Amino acid sequence: MINNDTHTSLSEVTDLSSLFKSLGSSSSKMMDEESTKRFCQRNEDRKRRAHEAGSKVQVNRDEREITVLPRRKTDELDTARMSDSSSCCESCIRLKDRCPRPRGLLSLIVTKVCLFALLFGVVWSVTGSECLPGGNLFGIVVLFICSVLGGKLVGMIQLPTLPPFPPLLGMLLAGLLLRNVPYVTDAVFIHTHWSSALRNIALSIILTRAGLGLDPSALSRLKAVCLRLAIGPCVMEACVVALVSHFLLGLPWVWGFILGFVLAAVSPAVVVPSMLLLQREGLGVEKGIPTLLMAAGSFDDILAITGFSTCLGIAFSTGSTWMNILKGLLEVVGGVIAGLILGLFLCCFPSKDQEDLVVRRTLMLLGLSIFSVFFSHVIGFAGAGGLCTLVLAFLAALGWKTDKAPVAAMVGTSWDMFQPLLFGLIGAEITISTLSPSTVGLGLACISIGLVVRLLVTFLLVHYGGFNLKEKLFISVAWLPKATVQAAIGSKALDLAREEGDETLIKFGLEVLTLAVLAILTTAPIGALGIGLAGPRLLARQVKDDTEGGAMTPSSYGIGQEKDCVTLESKL
Repeated sequence: MINNDTHTSLSEVTDLSSLFKSLGSSSSKMMDEESTKRFCQRNEDRKRRAHEAGSKVQVNRDEREITVLPRRKTDELDTARMSDSSSCCESCIRLKDRCPRPRGLLSLIVTKVCLFALLFGVVWSVTGSECLPGGNLFGIVVLFICSVLGGKLVGMIQLPTLPPFPPLLGMLLAGLLLRNVPYVTDAVFIHTHWSSALRNIALSIILTRAGLGLDPSALSRLKAVCLRLAIGPCVMEACVVALVSHFLLGLPWVWGFILGFVLAAVSPAVVVPSMLLLQREGLGVEKGIPTLLMAAGSFDDILAITGFSTCLGIAFSTGSTWMNILKGLLEVVGGVIAGLILGLFLCCFPSKDQEDLVVRRTLMLLGLSIFSVFFSHVIGFAGAGGLCTLVLAFLAALGWKTDKAPVAAMVGTSWDMFQPLLFGLIGAEITISTLSPSTVGLGLACISIGLVVRLLVTFLLVHYGGFNLKEKLFISVAWLPKATVQAAIGSKALDLAREEGDETLIKFGLEVLTLAVLAILTTAPIGALGIGLAGPRLLARQVKDDTEGGAMTPSSYGIGQEKDCVTLESKL
C-alpha cells in the first residue's frame, strides 16, 4: 500500500515538471522573438540616423572644401617661407659658430675707436667748426692727448738706482713741438682767452693743493730749520735774479722782482716723489731730511706766490710809486681777509650730516678757489686771488682735520686732469722762431747765477741744523728743481699785459715766460738726477735692529719726527 502511494506521487511530480518545461520553452521562444524584433528595429534606426548624419557631413565637407581651398595655398607658401627662414637661421648659427666674436686687443681698439667717433660726432653736431682743425676745441683736445702721451713716454725713461724723470717735461715738450712744427701750428690753434682761462683754473687747483698740504704740526716740529730753509733761499734768489735781470735783460725793477719770484719757487712735483723714494729706501730718515724738504717746499712756494702777487699788483697799477706799493699791500691784506672769511664758511658748510659730504666739500672748495682767482681779475686786484685761495684752503683743512684726506685726494684727481693742459699750454706759448739768441743766452745766465746763490744760501742756512757736510750738500742739491709753480704763474704777467694791450708790457711778459720755460727744461731733469745720484752717496741709510724684531734704530734727532710724518705723502 505504501509502495503504491509512493509510485503514484512520483508520477504526479514527473508530470508537473514536464508541464513546467513545456511552458518555459514556449515562453522563452516568445521572448526570443520579441528581443530579436527590438534589436532589428534598433539597428534599422541607427543605420537611418547614420545615413542622415553622413549626408549632412558630406554637405559640410563639400562646403568646407569650397571655402578652404584658397587658404591651403597660403598655408603652403607660409610653410615654405618658414622652412626657408629656418634654414637661413641655421646657416647663420653655423656661421656664428665658425666665426668667433672678437676679443682682447682688437675688441678694445674697435670699442675705443667707436666711442671716440661717437663723441666727436656729438660734439661736432653741437659746436660745428670749433671741433674741426683750426678750432679751439680741436686744439685743446689734441694738445691734451699729446701732452699725456709725452708725459707717459718721459715717465718710462728710468735709469737704475735713479728716480724716474718727471712727466711734466714730456708735457712741456709736447706743447713746444705742437707750437713750432709747420702746418701743425695752423691746425692746433687755441685762442689766448681760452688758454688763459685754462691756466687760471690749473693755478687755482695748484694753490688749493698747496693750502691743503700745509701741516702746522710739521712746522712746529721742524721749527727754525724749516723756516730758514723756506724763506732764506727763496728771498735771496728772487733779489739776485731781479738785480741781474735789470742789468742784463733791461727789465724794470718791478718786472725783475716778478721774474725773481717766478724763478725762486721750488717744484713739489719733482721734490716730493724723489723724497718719498728716498724715504722708502731709508735714506736720510734718521735726521728727518725727506720730511724737512717736503714740509719746507710748501712754505717756499707760498712765499714765492705771495711775493709774485704783490709785485704783479704794483706792476699793473697806475699812479705814483707809493700808491702802487700801497695797492700791492692792499691786495695782500684783502686776499688774506677774504680767504679767512671763505675758509670759516667752508668749516661750517656743508655740515657733516649731509649726504656725499666729500663730494660737496670738494666742489665747494674748488668752486670758491676758481671764483676767487677770476673775480680778483674782474675787480682789478689780480694778486689777491691766489692768496685768498691759499688761506681758504688752509683754514678749511684745519676745520676738517682728519676728514681732509679724501677731499685732498679728489683735488689731486682734478690736478691730474689739468696738469697736462697746464704744461702743454705753457710750452705752446713759446715760439722758437721769435726768440732772440741774446735773450736765451742772457736768460740762462740769470738762471745760473740765481741757482748758484741759492745753493750757497741753502748750505749756510742749514749749517746749524745738526746735519753733517754730506747732508748739507744733498739738501742744497735737492733745493734746485723748478717746474710746477713756474708753469702756473709764469704766464700770469703775459695774460695781464695782453689785456692791457701795451706792447712793452707784452714784451716783458714774454721774457718772463721764456725764462720760466728755460728754468723748467734745465732744472727739473738736473734736480731729479741730482737727487737720485746724490741720495745714496751722501745720505746715511737707516738699518733695522734685529734684536728688536726688525724695528728701526732710534735716533736722538729725527726718528720721532719721521714717525709723526707717515701720512705726509697723502697730505702733500
